[in-house]
Amino acid sequence: MIGTRMQDRYTGDIGDYFKYGLLRRLSHGRSLGVLWYLFPNEDHNADGGHVGYLNDPERWRDLDPELFDILKSMVHQKHRNIASIAHFGALGNARFSYERLDASLLLSTKKADWRKSWFRNAHAYLSDCDIVFADPDNGLCADDTFKPGQVKFWKRIPVSEAQTLAYNRTAIIYHHNTHRKGGHRREIEDWMAKLGAGTIALRWRAHNNRSFFILNPTKKIQTEAKKFASEWGSKAEFYPL
Repeated sequence: MIGTRMQDRYTGDIGDYFKYGLLRRLSHGRSLGVLWYLFPNEDHNADGGHVGYLNDPERWRDLDPELFDILKSMVHQKHRNIASIAHFGALGNARFSYERLDASLLLSTKKADWRKSWFRNAHAYLSDCDIVFADPDNGLCADDTFKPGQVKFWKRIPVSEAQTLAYNRTAIIYHHNTHRKGGHRREIEDWMAKLGAGTIALRWRAHNNRSFFILNPTKKIQTEAKKFASEWGSKAEFYPL
């Protein structure tokens, strides 16, 4: 599956352009914290190759000229890694938490405790930020299906972690849409209900479907998110519709 998921090799693709454009808009005048659920690269497929938009500035650049130029420089200079997002200033003065979710040196009996500690440490590190973005590789999962001792679940964020990040502030959560029965709209509406009252979402449909759930948004953030979706054209949708 192709998307803007949290491995270095996806950096700079068209999903990143929408993602970082959204964060830049919604975090304006706020202290942004970014929690990267950074999973080791999986090189068995060709995901992350959708950077052709960078060769079409007439169509794409005006949406966020500064960001477009930053991502184009990163891709052309072969700096397709998460550290370069901070180094090139794509998100201004954001605070980043990006301890890699790498279990290669962990005993199987230690994995669950390590994963829980990983989240506690990241949450504490971003405690002073008034808006937080979480970027799991595959997106959301229900708490009753999340198994912290199994590495494959580390590509997901359980609902309880999303809600913890949103306590007394706004949190934005990335989700890679599935192909489950009922369609993408039904899936988005179901997650909005699970995440809590007031949750809104944006869906980006360029090359694949991915959603950004915004928990505990202020009225200003809600207004800006809706305007952002409108400006980015027919491949962007704001929820509730």
